[in-house]
Amino acid sequence: MTTTPTNTRLASVTLVAALASTSLLALAPGTALAVPPGGYGDLVEAVSPSVVFIEVTSKDAGMAPAGGLPQGMPEEFRKRFEKMIPQNGGGVPQKGVGSGFIISEDGQIVTNHHVVDGADSVTVKLADGRSFRADVIGSDPLTDVALLQLETDEKLPVVKFGDSDSMRAGDEVVAVGNPFGLGGTVTSGIISAMSRDIHSGPYDDFIQTDAAINRGNSGGPLFNNDGEVIGVNTAIFSPDGGSVGIGFAVPSDLVQTVVADLQDDGTITRGWLGVQIRPMSDEVASVLGYDGPKGAVIEAVSADSPARKGGLQKGDIILSFNGTRIEELRDLTRAVADTAPDESADVEILRKGEIITREVTVGTLGEQDA
Repeated sequence: MTTTPTNTRLASVTLVAALASTSLLALAPGTALAVPPGGYGDLVEAVSPSVVFIEVTSKDAGMAPAGGLPQGMPEEFRKRFEKMIPQNGGGVPQKGVGSGFIISEDGQIVTNHHVVDGADSVTVKLADGRSFRADVIGSDPLTDVALLQLETDEKLPVVKFGDSDSMRAGDEVVAVGNPFGLGGTVTSGIISAMSRDIHSGPYDDFIQTDAAINRGNSGGPLFNNDGEVIGVNTAIFSPDGGSVGIGFAVPSDLVQTVVADLQDDGTITRGWLGVQIRPMSDEVASVLGYDGPKGAVIEAVSADSPARKGGLQKGDIILSFNGTRIEELRDLTRAVADTAPDESADVEILRKGEIITREVTVGTLGEQDA
């Protein structure tokens, strides 16, 4: 299963799932594992039993051309084509693979949303070759995180989450997964950048790494030197679909928040403000005496929204939300999303040169963007 987001420039950002199949791996470290001069062997041996190979099966939409076969087609050709086309809308089974990791002894697994999106069945293979069916507990397309549950009563090995916020550019990392269906593949590198925005969605906050990541690594863990998961490998920046040393992982701090919400009832509950926003222009920032653009400029306020009820207006510049300073648009998106529905929040805005505060009662996010 391979998908490409809408953001394409000189190269493409590709979600790293794959069309292939094979076996894979999976466990958890206890105490901190110092990486010896000889390499990552001890760390990999400790964590690999908890890294899994995920195979999904879904049905294609079918092969029948829109509007049926062309008019005037010779009868002999028509009969041949009709035999090739699935009848009654039946699709051709499609298989895709990805990676994941076990976070609980009863078989809860974290992977990417795009790995299991649209799946009719999910099969998980462990490093020792055992296979289990899995159910999708819940999935969040905005952060590309999904939570699975294995159908087993066995006690399984787990890995632990680490603190992604403590990681820095230059720190060593290890990726484990199933690129191109090749189970149990280990690559290493460093963190190239933190908090990277690749314009794939409103919650972009990726860890960038040069550890080789390819299709099939999707959903696999990115480990620190203590064998803790500090990221979930999600996408690569590539002109041809292969690794060029620029990979992206969802930070573990965000993943843990999403997973906890999915564990509750299989859904994600986010706050909603009800505004359309854009960045402040350099010209406006200069006029206001700022060193550079900051805040979020309201372009439109939705009818019957928390923002409308709270007195926010088009043209207002949101400087802070519920105590969070807004330096760029995604700061507001996250601050609103992290606020519980029905909770009151103070919004500091700049309106016609005057800084004022409005109180809003946050709503529940549906299909809205902010």
